[in-house]
Amino acid sequence: MVLPLRVTALWGPSAGEMAQNMFSDMESVLQFKRGLEEASKFLPSASQLVIDLETNPFSTWKKEETPRVVVKEEKSERDSSPNGSRGRKNHEREDWDLEEGRSNKQSAVHVEEGELSEMFDKVLLWTGGQCCGNDADQEVGCKSLQPDEQSNGSSGGKSRSKRQNKRMETVDLRTLLILCAQAISSDDSRNANELLKQIRQHSSPLGDGTQRLAHFFADGLEARLVGSGNGASNYFSSLTSKRTTAADMLKAYKTQLQACPFKKLSIAFAIKMILHAAEKATTLHIVDFGVLYGFQWPSLIQQLSLLPNGPPKLRLTGIELPQHGFRPSERIEETGRRLANYCERFKVPFEYNPITAQNWEKIPIEDLKINRNEVLAVNCLFRFKNLLDETVEVDCPKDAALKLIRKMNPDIFVHSIVNGSYNAPFFLTRFREALFHFSSLFDILDSTLPREDQERMMFEREFFGQDAMNVIACEGQGRVERPETYKQWQVRTLRAGFKPLPFDQELMTKFKGKLKSCYHKDFVIDEDNNWMLQGWKGRIIFASSCWVPA
Repeated sequence: MVLPLRVTALWGPSAGEMAQNMFSDMESVLQFKRGLEEASKFLPSASQLVIDLETNPFSTWKKEETPRVVVKEEKSERDSSPNGSRGRKNHEREDWDLEEGRSNKQSAVHVEEGELSEMFDKVLLWTGGQCCGNDADQEVGCKSLQPDEQSNGSSGGKSRSKRQNKRMETVDLRTLLILCAQAISSDDSRNANELLKQIRQHSSPLGDGTQRLAHFFADGLEARLVGSGNGASNYFSSLTSKRTTAADMLKAYKTQLQACPFKKLSIAFAIKMILHAAEKATTLHIVDFGVLYGFQWPSLIQQLSLLPNGPPKLRLTGIELPQHGFRPSERIEETGRRLANYCERFKVPFEYNPITAQNWEKIPIEDLKINRNEVLAVNCLFRFKNLLDETVEVDCPKDAALKLIRKMNPDIFVHSIVNGSYNAPFFLTRFREALFHFSSLFDILDSTLPREDQERMMFEREFFGQDAMNVIACEGQGRVERPETYKQWQVRTLRAGFKPLPFDQELMTKFKGKLKSCYHKDFVIDEDNNWMLQGWKGRIIFASSCWVPA
């Protein structure tokens, strides 16, 4: 599909309309349908309980906070499909699910259009020498991220939690979590329930990093205990979610960018490498696995417009999961219209080819419309972690996706991954690794943001909480969180017929300077085997690399 550029207002649709469309499809991405009959045995009758899954079925806000709930039997890409291919439906999970339920469309309309437009520019565009965020906001972030301010929050937060923290000193929540996981693994439900009770008493979504982690991990353990592994995803339908507006989600996304450099540096890395490959191109074709809302591309469009010889034509093939209903391509087409508006604004010729596919590794190469006279760049930002592996399917989808990319014969393949070891087929091994990984994530936000920060709490609930629950509660194709380490991806990519590009040392120097001047001292950036590694207190959390056909 080619979206023609029309002469419209600078931003095309109004910012209110953009926000409405951008955040209107949460239920088609995040609601579960498969096994709803099995799930009903855990729920009271429909007249007694209705569950609202519009914002996020994984969300762990307790029922007493939302006493009236509403049930919707809409299908989720996070869990299942009629043909049983559940595991591939959640490619977009790390990647920034900033969606809202359809009943929340009205909330987006009330957002001030000027304020929302300004927020889009601040978050998505390159200004003042940096990508994805402006200097004014970055200065605010820098000041709030100093080491001597970590973990304390405001003085009010300290006074409120002082007595609670004193009591927590004698409780080892990590040990309790592991003991509870062991009890569940051995079908000792009585002991597991007693341990869960203890964890609940000493954990809180408002406490320090460990208490917050324990709160969300307890939700995952409870879901596994009630749902018994493969059926655990059915229990998610009994979890309610606090309603959030589109503006709130944008603020949470922006807050995360300011508090943590991982996403920002990964996007900057991809843009730098693609621009270098397309220096003398007349046409640049980007195939983006997991385009979602296209948040990573306005900055590239802006920088293409600044090239000395003028911008090349930009062709973007955006690959996403189909939505349920009568318009399965609605969201990905709206992404194209939004990017077309940016291209019109910066006078970059633009052509858009949206592809909605359930199994990305099986997309026919003809559908990608690759031309010989163009520079071809393939990009994947943290989305291959949701592909299945050899433990579920003999023909490994992760390897098949890499083979498809190799068949495209790209000029450059930019791959950013979540570096995780919690993909073990054995529950206890996976649980321990997930505990280490998510401990770092919660510690990052506890060290860089006040505990009472509303955007921080929303981000932890909507992203960390639901990812952890899927890792803990689900098995088989229902478990869609399947990250691997950069060394494992190195083997897979070499085997698929690629070779790594040498790392740009000048770029690494710039990134290290930005990290040192603007972020907490415990963030680290390093290089190994041509991978850019990003981490926290020595633990590698994200990695990025560039490849070309061997």
